[in-house]
Amino acid sequence: MLLTLEGLDGSGKTTAWEALEDEYSEATFTREPTDSWYGDAVERSMRDDDADPLAELFLFTADHADHLSRVVRPALAEGDVVISDRYTDSRFAYQAASLSESYLSGARDPLQYIQEIHGVFSHPPDATIYLDVDPETAAARAGATNKFERAAYLERVRENYERLIEADPERFVRVDATRPLTEVVDVVGDHVERLVGDELS
Repeated sequence: MLLTLEGLDGSGKTTAWEALEDEYSEATFTREPTDSWYGDAVERSMRDDDADPLAELFLFTADHADHLSRVVRPALAEGDVVISDRYTDSRFAYQAASLSESYLSGARDPLQYIQEIHGVFSHPPDATIYLDVDPETAAARAGATNKFERAAYLERVRENYERLIEADPERFVRVDATRPLTEVVDVVGDHVERLVGDELS
C-alpha cells in the first residue's frame, strides 16, 4: 500500500510523518524531493526565484521517476507499506501553480498537462491524507523562506489541491491543520491506523 501525506508548507505534514515513522518502524518511509542528486537539483531550483517553471517541473519529474525505481516500486514489490511525505499531488498542485496557461502552447490547463506527463509512468497513491490549512497561516508558519512558501502562491496551490480532491474524493482524507500541531499529529495517526493498521499488524 502506498500512503501519502500532502498539504501546504507549514501544515504540519512533515512533523506528522516523522511521528508516524517512530510508530511504524516496519513501514518504508520516504519523501519528495528525495535525498538523491536529482533531489539536490530540485532543492537548488526551489531556492532560485528565476528558475524556469517548465524546467523546474521536469527536475521534479526526474526526481519522482528515480524515487519510483529506487524506493517505491521495490518496497511495494516486497509487500511493504510505503508512507511518503509529499508525492505526485504536490507536483500537480505546486508546479501547476507555477505554470500559467499562457506558458503552454494552446493554453492548456497546467494541472491536466502535468497529470498527463505522470500518467504514463507513475504509481498512484492508494490513499492520501491532506492537511488543510489556509495560505496565510501556512506562509506564516513556513517563514516564506522560498518562492513556494508565499501566501499568494500558496493560494493557487490550495486551489489545485481542491481540484484534485474533487476529482478523486475517495482517495483523500482531509485533516483540519489549523488546530494545534499535537492535535493534528494525533488525528493523522488515527487515520493511518485505520488505513494501514491491518497491513502492519
